[in-house]
Amino acid sequence: MPELRGPRGARQALRRGAARLDAATPEGRDRALDALRAAAILGVVVGHWLVTALVADGRGLRGAGPLAHMPWLAPVSWAFQTLAVFFLVGGHVATRGYASARARGTSYGGWLAARLSRLFRPVAALLALWTVTAAALLLLAGAEFTTVRTLVKLALSPLWFLLVFAALTAATPLLSRLHPLWPLAVVLHVDLLRFGFGAPSWLGWANLLAGWLVPYTLGAAWARGEPDRRRAGVTLLLGGTAATAALVAWAGYPASMVGVPGAEISNLNPPTLAAVTFGLAQCGLALLLRERLRRAMRRPVAWAGVALVNLSAMTVFLWHQTALMATTALGLTAGRLPGLHTPPDGPGWVAARLLWLPVFAVALAGCLAAFRGLEHGGGPGRSRVVLRHRPARRGATRGTHHV
Repeated sequence: MPELRGPRGARQALRRGAARLDAATPEGRDRALDALRAAAILGVVVGHWLVTALVADGRGLRGAGPLAHMPWLAPVSWAFQTLAVFFLVGGHVATRGYASARARGTSYGGWLAARLSRLFRPVAALLALWTVTAAALLLLAGAEFTTVRTLVKLALSPLWFLLVFAALTAATPLLSRLHPLWPLAVVLHVDLLRFGFGAPSWLGWANLLAGWLVPYTLGAAWARGEPDRRRAGVTLLLGGTAATAALVAWAGYPASMVGVPGAEISNLNPPTLAAVTFGLAQCGLALLLRERLRRAMRRPVAWAGVALVNLSAMTVFLWHQTALMATTALGLTAGRLPGLHTPPDGPGWVAARLLWLPVFAVALAGCLAAFRGLEHGGGPGRSRVVLRHRPARRGATRGTHHV
């Protein structure tokens, strides 16, 4: 039947494309790393879409947070605050990549330039678009400065992550042998000074590097083969979970692992000891899931999805808030829509917001189509996995690079 051939043909084409991508990937590539990175990026994206609200108040848009009205949603932050896993994978890949570069005779400067170019190439487009958008809203549309500031702050908020990640990447030669207990000790002492002895709150920003240095150096240790036993993953998972629960229950740390508007303490801005111990638990779980992920990634369709997310990881991360705001702005033409422009103050808002997630995903897909090519310096349809990892024979790894 003709109406059935279309979907069937599309599925067959998808399988053929996935099979080609699977065949083009070297056998020696650790696909579990790519799966963990994709899960970390998507976790952050979905988490932001669930805990970020723009409320239309008749004069403009203002930011609001559902966690401030519904503290019982704190477990959402446990599921979707996955940055520690991204830093774990980043430390692992950077350590291996730098070792490979040295073996090939590549200089530190050449290696670093190649690593950072992919991080920052998409940033120029984001800054240019929002510079023009902010100017147009203020000068042409007459929007309130508060509204424009809210939108720009939200759009550019992912940049803090890139700056921290870039700093740690640049310091990889110095950090590759650093034991994770050292930055963990820094976080512990900073929190003791802040919360136990009344030190100034600005001291907490020392944890911005130290806090994320913990999973990064753990990833470097993983690259050296140190936490390769199952016992290490179990210890991190159980120890991190127990420490986080104790800090929340008895030390006054917030239960939410993301910032809550109006809260006195944020676990994320800057990172606290509770955020770091929670991240260690996530890293332990990631280490325990490695073998299962490797087996799952042997399925061509599953691997194709993970590979495509990794190919556009920075574009997804940079533009996901813009996708949310574009949807919110266009939705205003239809009035104040539930879950999009209404205050996030009850379960009804949560139910409505869940229905908007596919719409945000479509808007993000549009951003990917427009800007993904900038991430690799090529056209939007080019696949670096296929182009750079196509071996001359099955099992050959020549030309492989660590993405």
